[in-house]
Amino acid sequence: MPELPEVENVKNTLNQFLPGKKIKDVKIYWENIIKHPGTEEFVIKLKGQTFEKVYRRGKFLIFHLDEDSLVSHLRMEGKYGLYHSGDAKDKHTHVVFEFTDGTELRYRDVRKFGTMHLYPKGTEESSVPLKTLGLEPLSDTLTAALMKKLFSNRKRNIKAVLLDQTILAGLGNIYVDEVLFQAGIHPETPANELSLNRLKKLKTAITEILSESVKHGGSTIRSYTNSMGEEGGFQLKLFVYGRKNEACRLCGTEIERVVIAGRGTHICKSCQK
Repeated sequence: MPELPEVENVKNTLNQFLPGKKIKDVKIYWENIIKHPGTEEFVIKLKGQTFEKVYRRGKFLIFHLDEDSLVSHLRMEGKYGLYHSGDAKDKHTHVVFEFTDGTELRYRDVRKFGTMHLYPKGTEESSVPLKTLGLEPLSDTLTAALMKKLFSNRKRNIKAVLLDQTILAGLGNIYVDEVLFQAGIHPETPANELSLNRLKKLKTAITEILSESVKHGGSTIRSYTNSMGEEGGFQLKLFVYGRKNEACRLCGTEIERVVIAGRGTHICKSCQK
């Protein structure tokens, strides 16, 4: 599933070509993707509107139009791309926004898990699914002291807490493994037992790793590409994720893969006591 850096890069590439595109029509080939409102109202509302700008909130894309906001989650395999109206559509193309200039924004999704919600602009943050999201990991308001407060009553292991989108929005399995490794924290450590010093290291790791991944276009582990069809490059810089049985780049200990918080988790038991 694309995480914060990948969604940020999709947002950035969409903003290179989408603003100013006026919608002539919307074709929906898999109705389950449209969660709100109904598909007929979804199409009626969008016709005639113009895309203004795309934003990101956690792992969600927010498309601002003249009157409404389209909230989109890519889930496992969702992709957006710009096409000409005459280009052939494949069987994985499920939503098509036809523009007045003869181009189209197409949403493709092999697994059909993606979602779209349409709300009057300005109400999306107080509506499902955005209203339950926690803090942005790269926000200046997120400090070690605030994390100490947020985690104070949370006895779950730190991996489960970091994956919880109602606490921090945007981190997923790849980057949780990476930030915990860089901070030297074992993923099974209860969140409320982390010292302020450890949390300072964790905050630094979150900022550095997410920012660096955004800079390198995100991580392409399986099929991720941005809306220009370009793969990310940060997967080449990962220290633990996906490196089972390989030597730790810091100490040489073999990287292990265990299941924590229901997710495959990569750790170096020497660096993460």
